[in-house]
Amino acid sequence: MENKSTSSQLPTALRLGNTVTADKSTIIENFNKHFSTAGHAFHLATPTPVNCPALFTETRPSPHYFSFTQIQIADVLKELQNLDPYKSAGLDNLDPLFLKLSAEIVATPITSLFNLSFVLSEIPKDWKAATVIPLFKGSDTLDPNCYWLTSILPCLSKVFESQVNKKITDHFESHRTFSAMQSGFRVGYGCTSATFKVLNDIITAIDKRQYCAAVFIDLAKAFDSVNHHILIGRLDSLGFSNDCLAWFTNYFSYRVQCVKSEGLLSGPLAVSMGVPQGSILGPTLFSAYINDVALAAGDSLIHLYADNTILYTSGPSLNTVLTNLQTSFYIMQLSFHGLQLLLNASKTKCMLFNRSLPASARLSSITTLDGSDLEYVDIYKYLGVWLDCKLSFQTHIKHLQSKIKSRIGFLYRNKASFTHAAKHTLIN
Repeated sequence: MENKSTSSQLPTALRLGNTVTADKSTIIENFNKHFSTAGHAFHLATPTPVNCPALFTETRPSPHYFSFTQIQIADVLKELQNLDPYKSAGLDNLDPLFLKLSAEIVATPITSLFNLSFVLSEIPKDWKAATVIPLFKGSDTLDPNCYWLTSILPCLSKVFESQVNKKITDHFESHRTFSAMQSGFRVGYGCTSATFKVLNDIITAIDKRQYCAAVFIDLAKAFDSVNHHILIGRLDSLGFSNDCLAWFTNYFSYRVQCVKSEGLLSGPLAVSMGVPQGSILGPTLFSAYINDVALAAGDSLIHLYADNTILYTSGPSLNTVLTNLQTSFYIMQLSFHGLQLLLNASKTKCMLFNRSLPASARLSSITTLDGSDLEYVDIYKYLGVWLDCKLSFQTHIKHLQSKIKSRIGFLYRNKASFTHAAKHTLIN
């Protein structure tokens, strides 16, 4: 059966290091090498700063115990019946349409297999092999950094992970494991709630005629850089049983990926870092990994959404605000450093929110651990919303107007192609 949604056109040539190749077989091998080592950025680019104190790695041991419980046949059956038949199969070529159509027959043995995995603390190796498809995101077609990947895992592994993820997230939410300052991948939370929280804090400070300054922190390849040993330690501190820890240790072991494009398939390469791209568990595990970063904010406020972090503080004195922000940012960097996450200094920006208060034309610098000054900006896109330093939202409104104009133009140009029913739907 033909796989869906996996089309990707390879570039005519690709550069890796100082070498440019036009051979397609070499190109997919180079893509695989690039993607499989994406998480090594911290070790390649971040030496320990001179005179750097001990890394900030504070955690909060949890009194709540977690252990896997049996997965139920009814839950697996429902999961199989809800599979999207248009999704692509993984390297095992087990098509979701087949699983969906045969759900009532295969649900029982599949459930037994899932539960056996808990008993043995072992996951089938085939379920840990990913198909990676490079997609061009713009700029230089020769540069592999200008491509992002979409990862396809075997369908059964995702069904299994969905069941495991539900158990873990139910445990986390029932015991309020996640910080109130974290909104990523949580039921009842999202970009909207995170943005409202941050904007409410900033607007409240402005209404009190206070200065408010923020650092928008950008991490390089954060999901790819997760250190498995540190993550297992995090799960241990969260009360996961030894059997669970053994299962997750196996989950991260012997993972491989292949690049697939234009009918070509690269050889497999090991992936020794990061949470698996395209997985169900990956986002939840990343949230657990960075959760205690919120403890490093000190006198500043912080909000986490996946790998988007904003650190901000306010007060009547501009000098005090910037001093406090620098102190908190310094400790925050140590915390990320302890997690082996690399700060992308060129994309990490500062902003002073201020509508009417006097401010110096040259603000005090906010610096990184290596002494680099962060850039102050007047506009920044945070979780899809363009923020400006006066919170006028004019930039965001202009972007929305442009999008709306473009889409209305598309509808107008193609109006003759729409059926009467389609036109009725658009109007309503």
